Amino acid sequence: MSNLQPVRGTHDLLPEECRRHRRIEEVALAAARRYGFGEILTPIFEFTEVFSRTLGETSDVVTKEMYTFTDRSGDSLTLRPEGTAGVARAFISNGLAQSLPLKLFYRGPMFRHERPQKGRLRQFHQVGVELLGVETPFADIEVIALAWRLLSDLGLAEMVKLEINSLGDADSRADYRAALTKYLSAYRGELSEDSQNRLDRNPLRVLDSKDEGDRRIVAGAPRLGEYLNEYSRTFFTTLTNGLDSLGIPYTISDGLVRGLDYYCHTVFEFTTTALGSQGTVLAGGRYDELIAQMGGQRTPGIGFAAGIERLAMLAGDPPDTVRPIAVVPMGEFGPAMVVAERIRRAGLVAELGYSGNMKKRMTRAVKLNARFAVILGEDEAARGAVTVRDLDAGTQEEVALSGLEERLLRQVEGETHG
Repeated sequence: MSNLQPVRGTHDLLPEECRRHRRIEEVALAAARRYGFGEILTPIFEFTEVFSRTLGETSDVVTKEMYTFTDRSGDSLTLRPEGTAGVARAFISNGLAQSLPLKLFYRGPMFRHERPQKGRLRQFHQVGVELLGVETPFADIEVIALAWRLLSDLGLAEMVKLEINSLGDADSRADYRAALTKYLSAYRGELSEDSQNRLDRNPLRVLDSKDEGDRRIVAGAPRLGEYLNEYSRTFFTTLTNGLDSLGIPYTISDGLVRGLDYYCHTVFEFTTTALGSQGTVLAGGRYDELIAQMGGQRTPGIGFAAGIERLAMLAGDPPDTVRPIAVVPMGEFGPAMVVAERIRRAGLVAELGYSGNMKKRMTRAVKLNARFAVILGEDEAARGAVTVRDLDAGTQEEVALSGLEERLLRQVEGETHG
């Protein structure tokens, strides 16, 4: 094959993009640890039932987007389209019910067969958290506060807007579903084909439709907030009061329902106008019945997921990492390799110039943004010394080889802490 390309909707993460992704992961993990979350890694594929039962047979993810295949044993397996169901399965499989409350952070690739567009790929990456075992809205407040902290630590607080809504409990949603179905049924013939199918299976999904005709109809539909019972209203009021007390700004969005069947009570999204039409960068909600639905004991939960690609696009290039020391051999390569290894064992980054004349090796050192160049010439080697060139100041000095690491460390640490 003469023209090898990645599969549509996937792409290679080259070093600079990896650096941006790694920063998102590291900032997210640091924020999660500050809130007491431990890390969990689940397999990238599960038995298909893990997702088809939890995401809802009528969801777009299950009906249109999952990568499902049969393995050699005849089992139906699916590449994970999202993280929550896998974490819930792991909770049941590992008997973690005795460890509640449980705070878990995850990261890794997800897979959905959808139309590739800016910031949305068929293999994409997420960070996310799940807080299991707490029924009260204070868990919701803490999870949203963590999301706000993560975005703030990335410097994105001024670029995003928090939207929240309440889906209420099962009783509230049943009352609302009946009212919504009655309203939408009067417009059945005018709804898109997808929405007509959703009307029979899960009418709340119609509220999520992107079809312009559907949107006009939905604009006049009854609002879910009008059907919340007293418990659900009190739950939501406690949530908003808690966000107010923490100084986290938000907007109540009646149309926010989220796309998956397992949500109840709190749903939320952080959106931005900086990425065009695909404006959601972090989203989540509460799912009190999910684990029971999967066969475990009833365990309330709340969590969120954020797309690393979109966060990286917003956050831009991370601050410069530790600048390397360029080791430039002017004679035999072996002694330079030994010096480079000594510098690395001292805790610094060393880059070896493998080939080329002095000019080419120094040009490469500048391109690497090296802080110093350690030049090993034959005359200096005979005296047990090297030349250390300060690439910022343009000055250089001869340094005894025996004191090289100490000299470099003193300079680098002084600049780091200065």
